[in-house]
Amino acid sequence: MQSKIKISLRFKFLICYLLLVVLTVGLLNTYGHKLMYQRLLDNAETSIYNEAEEIKSQYLANAYLVKSSITSIRKQLCAIHNATGIRIWISETDGKIIIDSDMQKNKEGYNINEYDSSLLSKQTVNSTNADNLLSDQSFCVVYPVTSGLDISFYIILSLPVNTLHSQAVQNVDAILICYIIISALLFIALLFLYLQTVIPLKSMQQAAKEYAAGHYDYQMPEYAGHDHTDLAGAIQYLATKMKDTNEYQKNFIANVSHDFRSPLTSIKGYTQAMADGTIPPEMQGKYLDIILFEVERLTKLTNNLLSLSEFENKGVPLEISTFDINKELKRCLATFEQRCTQKHISLDITFDAKTSLVDADQSKIEQVIQNLVDNAIKFSNDDSTIEIHTREKNQKVFVSVKDHGIGIPKESLGKVWKRFYKTDLSRGKDKKGTGLGLPITKEIIENHGENINVISTEGVGTEFIFSLPKHTE
Repeated sequence: MQSKIKISLRFKFLICYLLLVVLTVGLLNTYGHKLMYQRLLDNAETSIYNEAEEIKSQYLANAYLVKSSITSIRKQLCAIHNATGIRIWISETDGKIIIDSDMQKNKEGYNINEYDSSLLSKQTVNSTNADNLLSDQSFCVVYPVTSGLDISFYIILSLPVNTLHSQAVQNVDAILICYIIISALLFIALLFLYLQTVIPLKSMQQAAKEYAAGHYDYQMPEYAGHDHTDLAGAIQYLATKMKDTNEYQKNFIANVSHDFRSPLTSIKGYTQAMADGTIPPEMQGKYLDIILFEVERLTKLTNNLLSLSEFENKGVPLEISTFDINKELKRCLATFEQRCTQKHISLDITFDAKTSLVDADQSKIEQVIQNLVDNAIKFSNDDSTIEIHTREKNQKVFVSVKDHGIGIPKESLGKVWKRFYKTDLSRGKDKKGTGLGLPITKEIIENHGENINVISTEGVGTEFIFSLPKHTE
């Protein structure tokens, strides 16, 4: 239905364009022709009056010499007639024509008053044939030649109106041809613009609808070299981001469901077993410890999710203070002493400066250190070393946590910052992890306006480096 409406609208625009062209052509052929004829008539009237003035001054200035010079005057008037198409009569005051410039339809000796008694009393007549004295309907100008107060002769000049109509038609036709050519060129230009803009935009609109419906594999036609290539690229980029977001949401829900289901299943199972007496009282302490452990897992997971959500929404204000990052590192590392002893892991701590003051949120940076060192211990091999190093450069303090463990595959390096992401190599070692530690760490550092990077080689080890603003006096 929508397609039919769009086709109908395009058809209506085409019909309107054609109607406009047809109406313009009709207007030019009617009103335009009338205006053109009137203009030619006005020009002809001026020209004929000028011609009459010229004839009077050259041939009829001396009335006494006219009759003796009729042959010569006739010859001159015939030349004017042939050159201009204006027929010239010289008549006496009683209306008798004594000279006619048209030798083929000569009316010399005819009396005008016998055919049209009112003609000589007028100055101009737009269309007359003087009761068939003229062979064609003509525009006439009557110019009296006076001598003192008396009229000596009449100069009657006539121009066939069909000549003026023909000239008007020719002029209008020339305008019409130009108009039709311009209309055709304009149509071609509009068609070109339609093909260059509307068609691609419709394709993009369709693509946007497909992407909005979740069809992210829909292929948008390419429009290389067009002005809207950037727009098409932006839509495709948006579709890619929507696809990634959609996949992320699916994975997020799947991971959250999995990470919540596992401890909840354990809690439910052990609680049910204790309730129905399957687990004897002397064994219940052991399973209560397991239930408490799973509850702590759920609590940690929930808190991490809340923290990450707050950071991403910029809803947690940082409490910036000045503290010694070296001292903070020593304090945090002390909490891992027991775990390091169990795995025979030694901590190699190196500080380039005895004191490195930074401006940051101390509690949040403590969380960053805890996450990074926890990861390092978790994925380090037994009897290995974890190196912690701080150095100052360009008003920054850089903190490095480097282990010599299993490492991260190259293809997984860019994914470690995603929620719940765990590399295949880490899954066997990270049974207690939530997959949220590194995303939270990244959000904390970025909220400080700083950066964190990871360098890793599979089977060799991993190094995390983050920066903090150095305190300036």
